[in-house]
Amino acid sequence: MDYRQKRKLSFLTIGLIFLLSGVEYAVILPTIWRYLQILEAPPYFLGLGLSAFSFSGLVSGPVFGHWSDKTRTTKTIILFSNVFEIVGNFMYFMGYSKWLLLSSRLVAGIGAGAGSSIFGFLTRTTLPDERARVFAAVMACRQAGLLIGPAFNIFLRLCDFKLGPFIVNKYTSPGLFMCGMWLLMQFAVMFLYWDIPPLDSFPEQDTPLRAVRGDEDEPLMSLEDEDWAAAVDSNGPVNPEQTETRLSSELPPSPPDSPPPDPSDPFENFSASREFLREEVVVLLTAQFITLFNQTALETMVTPLTQKYFGLGELGNSVMYSLCGLEVIAGFFLVRWLSRVLEDRVVLAVGLLICSGACVWCLIFLANPQGGFVFELIEFIIGVFLQLLGLPFVAVSQVSLFSKVTAEKTQGFSQGVRRSVGGLATILGPLWAGGLIGNLYVMLGMMMLLLTLIMIMMALSYEKLVEPPRVENAQDSENGG
Repeated sequence: MDYRQKRKLSFLTIGLIFLLSGVEYAVILPTIWRYLQILEAPPYFLGLGLSAFSFSGLVSGPVFGHWSDKTRTTKTIILFSNVFEIVGNFMYFMGYSKWLLLSSRLVAGIGAGAGSSIFGFLTRTTLPDERARVFAAVMACRQAGLLIGPAFNIFLRLCDFKLGPFIVNKYTSPGLFMCGMWLLMQFAVMFLYWDIPPLDSFPEQDTPLRAVRGDEDEPLMSLEDEDWAAAVDSNGPVNPEQTETRLSSELPPSPPDSPPPDPSDPFENFSASREFLREEVVVLLTAQFITLFNQTALETMVTPLTQKYFGLGELGNSVMYSLCGLEVIAGFFLVRWLSRVLEDRVVLAVGLLICSGACVWCLIFLANPQGGFVFELIEFIIGVFLQLLGLPFVAVSQVSLFSKVTAEKTQGFSQGVRRSVGGLATILGPLWAGGLIGNLYVMLGMMMLLLTLIMIMMALSYEKLVEPPRVENAQDSENGG
């Protein structure tokens, strides 16, 4: 199996992992509140349960990222992290007490920390100009999981039987279902995922991605081939043995099955302050925090609003979330296409402008809806549509840019820090919105203030939001001169 096939299978497996993470969120979230009530948990346990998953992922992300940077491998890390997902979801299925349920989300969240290693792997095995497209596809997989996840609840809610000492019902079955799915994922990782060598382990002229990028990027015959063909025409037929000898000497060596050991420590001269306190990195981390803070705050606000003004129940909200999921998936593929022709910083600017427009719309029309049912519904739909439209633009561009302005050798750790910042936002966003549902002007006003801040920061740092120039080594310089 060649490098290109291993790469495709590894990327496919990563897509399945993100798809499954979306499915897990979609099957757990609708039932956890009622599940906690059955276990006689106070209302604040819902916030604790949802925050526990984000908190443990916040802590484990940089740890897994550091591990992958030191070893230059991710397969072992993914297999190890999936064990936490399996154990955590089985604990959720057991559900003896509210504390076990809370612990289950804490344990499962540790497994989510492997995402930092995965993004580090994607950074090391993709070319800069294709990275945004790859990230967009991976993020779309998670949104697809969020979209199809509710469909599994259709049959999970019908479960009503005993499995040994355990009761399987519509509240416990999501844990058992996800435990089985993550167990199957272990086999997929074992047989389909490869720790392919990073691109920097190949000489530039021998990079295996020349074939991956597509035949349209390469001429049918290179200059060397044309010179050789001319020599054949002038000197007569070529001996097949000579031809074979020449071809074998010119072909690049086959890549090893696993990355070669790197004798140098990637963290030998690493400084966290020097890496993360640079202007462009601070801007991107701020964009990550503000985007997820606003997104989770709006998610917290939407359900009470639909119940208050439109009388939507579980079915109506499920249909709404499905339509939202379709829009976000379409948005990711739109960004995937736009990234071929636009710079990452342009895509980021467009996304922030759309999000700002959405926030202004919500401040004007949703903070105090007026005009009757039809007008209020139209105003609500436009506000949600604009907010979801801007999300893929910001999400993909800031991840892609972050991978380019931070060191590639410590990419796993850097992605862990980025995801930890996002995890902190997903904890604080619902807490902020939950206490201000009755005062939307204050809640939306703070969101608009944050968006204004990041817009100013980006405008001032726009020139630095590009991939730094690559330094050619001495040998290449001599050959070029």
